Amino acid sequence: MKISSNGVQLNVSEHDGGEIALVFLHYWGGSARTWNPVRDSLSKEFRSIAIDLRGWGESEKPASGYSIRNQADDVEGVVRELGLNRYYLVGHSMGAKIAEVLASRKPKGLEGLILVAGASPTPSMIPVERRNAMVHAYDSRESILGAINNVLTSKKLTAEVQEQVIEDSLKGGKETKHAWPTSGMVEDISDVFDITYPTLIIAGDKDKVDNPEMLKADLLPKISGRDFIRSRMWAISCRWRHPRKSPRRCRTLFAIVESVKYQMVQTNEV
Repeated sequence: MKISSNGVQLNVSEHDGGEIALVFLHYWGGSARTWNPVRDSLSKEFRSIAIDLRGWGESEKPASGYSIRNQADDVEGVVRELGLNRYYLVGHSMGAKIAEVLASRKPKGLEGLILVAGASPTPSMIPVERRNAMVHAYDSRESILGAINNVLTSKKLTAEVQEQVIEDSLKGGKETKHAWPTSGMVEDISDVFDITYPTLIIAGDKDKVDNPEMLKADLLPKISGRDFIRSRMWAISCRWRHPRKSPRRCRTLFAIVESVKYQMVQTNEV
């Protein structure tokens, strides 16, 4: 379905489920369907909403409006239009940074966050030369295959998933392909960053962009409740160290962690 939000038409996929909704925000180059395997595995427990972010998938591709803060406005409008009373934001990379801005506004109904390879609220340290080269990462099938093999994943994708990644990457608008590496990655949102919700952070040891140590140093300290559980892939900032002893919101994070981790296998470095 199409939802008008913040002056742009966004394509939104919705699956019915439980009382709690999960709002999925994809990475730079993805689309709402990036999350389909995760959503399918959670369909009996949670309502799910996946958004083609501005400029991607079947959403409108305007010439401007690609700042992280403005895209948070886009998502906030979708949440408001759908009337979500209880929901979690699930964001991957760029989508995670958008979720960070929205969560900092303390919107009504938000109960927690899941940040998959979440971008830091402070400007990225990736050299400008490398970021400028990223502008052309999705220009052609060949360049996308190069990004898949050298950056996006450390494991061989199935033919079906690889074709989906290529198709989604090619479908992005020129402006949105340019915006993340040249401005979104270095957009400083630390002045508004104020996350007090239970937060799950998932990171891959082989991630070449946002590895666990970087996220532990740059992201976790900025989230209230710094106690966390960490294995090779994930960390929880929840203040409680065991699922059975955790309050309801943290138990929800524990309940969905295995399915969200699958996202890392499909589209990032595990």
